[in-house]
Amino acid sequence: MNRVVFSFPTTTLFGPGALAELPDRLAALRIQKPLVVTDPGLLGAKAFQLLNHTLGSKEQGKTWFVYSGVHANPLQQDVVSAAAAFRANECDGVIALGGGSSLDVGKAARLLVKRAGFDLAKFYDEPDWTGLAPFVGIPTTAGTGSEVGRSSVITLEATKRKAVIFHPHLLAQLVILDPELTRGLPPKLTAATGADALTHCIESFTCPAFHPMCDGIALEGVRLIVDALPRAYRDGNDVDARGTMLVAAAMGAVAFQKDLGVIHSMAHPLSTICGMHHGLANALCLVAGMKFCADRKPGLYRRVGVACGLEVMKCSDTQADQETIEFLAQFLAALGLDTRLREHGVNFEHLDALVAQAVADPCHKTNAVPVAREDFRALYREVL
Repeated sequence: MNRVVFSFPTTTLFGPGALAELPDRLAALRIQKPLVVTDPGLLGAKAFQLLNHTLGSKEQGKTWFVYSGVHANPLQQDVVSAAAAFRANECDGVIALGGGSSLDVGKAARLLVKRAGFDLAKFYDEPDWTGLAPFVGIPTTAGTGSEVGRSSVITLEATKRKAVIFHPHLLAQLVILDPELTRGLPPKLTAATGADALTHCIESFTCPAFHPMCDGIALEGVRLIVDALPRAYRDGNDVDARGTMLVAAAMGAVAFQKDLGVIHSMAHPLSTICGMHHGLANALCLVAGMKFCADRKPGLYRRVGVACGLEVMKCSDTQADQETIEFLAQFLAALGLDTRLREHGVNFEHLDALVAQAVADPCHKTNAVPVAREDFRALYREVL
């Protein structure tokens, strides 16, 4: 048995109205001039209005600043620009408000605040990332769970590929999960982000690394998502469903400390090459990826099926997998996530580039079963 490290340190406030605690928490963290990192679409949204009301105005003596240039699939330049805004306004902390993109940029911007002009492509050449500015993560979607993560996923200029920038010091000092900030999220975005959380839970559970704590969290995350995501999809104002999904998304991100698998290696290139939303990409690859793994490792998804509420404990390995995968296929279809890649602008001309990036992506290195180049080609063809 190998020596491993278990770590679950993030302070998290949860519940309707939890955002109201932010000013006192900022004071405790000695943050007086925060930079709010978000995307342009959120500036007119209710979530930003609530944050604006909570932080207060300059007329009230409150000083805070906004960087709102984050792209849907975050770029290295987003991180550079956010760090420049931090320095220009002499900020002393970062609040990221939004989905995974804003959270990832907000976390990573602190690296370039510490080392101005540093090239993120050389991140792993620099071992010392202590002393980063404090970070507060406030998600407005329930998907990536990036608010509790130790990494940022950023498309680098040099490679035009998504890179995982990982370091324990990227962790937030505070996370606020307030379902009031996710009320009214459109059904399609609710479904896509929820499918991202579901994929995190499934892939982390089946990752062969030893981490029984993460396994338990992943399976409970599946159970919560199966219950809450359809309710949140049907009714954007269902606060209980919204809150449950926020918790489940955070659980998915905690669980994938173990790592992920083939589905994420397929999804990442779909975002960088074709501009597809990450959660949607995961959703459209999930069933094919699960079938691929189950064919090579029967019984892999039995406990996932149990978490979905299925009676599969007495089934054969093959039947347990089949019933679980069929249930999830129908689950995704009911959320409008049973389309093909070609319906979202992906075509066979993209295939070589997609395969090349998928092979280079590190997530499949911890997949439940090995994945070869031709496996990726066959999988993409299956979902095209």
